[in-house]
Amino acid sequence: MELAVKTLEGAEAGSVTLSDEIFGLEPRQDILHRAVVWQLSRRQAGTHETLTRSEVNRTKRKMYKQKGTGGARHGAASAPQFRGGAKAFGPVARSHAIELPKKVRALALKHALSSKAKDQQIIVLDDATLSEPKTKLLKERLAGLGLSNALVVSGAEVDANFGLASRNVTHLDVLPVQGINVYDILRRQTLVLTKAAVDALEARFK
Repeated sequence: MELAVKTLEGAEAGSVTLSDEIFGLEPRQDILHRAVVWQLSRRQAGTHETLTRSEVNRTKRKMYKQKGTGGARHGAASAPQFRGGAKAFGPVARSHAIELPKKVRALALKHALSSKAKDQQIIVLDDATLSEPKTKLLKERLAGLGLSNALVVSGAEVDANFGLASRNVTHLDVLPVQGINVYDILRRQTLVLTKAAVDALEARFK
């Protein structure tokens, strides 16, 4: 697959050939779904927790005598049925992360890239750099390229000026190529890759 390379100003800067082994697969929704669920499960904090009977700060003295009251038999006031008592079977702090094999993760990334290529939602830039960290300048450049909702994947490092200018632009994510992932690719309409990012991806899956 061959795509035209553009500059940030919108000018033509040659062309690049994308590998069919990475960008030419038939996207599978089940693999993409597994990868997204895996990513989002690892994001969950898992810090929700309620007090158990041993953690509630109430007296453990028996409320009243066992027999002769005509009522139910009760012990400590920390029992779940009492106001101010513990929570029965409440949530505990835990990890929500699930396992996903490395080969499936790598395959899912290829399918996400192929999905964008199939929908013609990939733009290749010569470089993603700015002369000064100005949000207004970056918005003008993006508007010239017709981008309103995009993920920009740079080379090994994001240009400092570009990164600062992009922080206040809505619906725009900027990542180094090491941070590219399935969820961020799918959540944005257009995938913008620099030539350095394309080279790094092809070297990664070679």
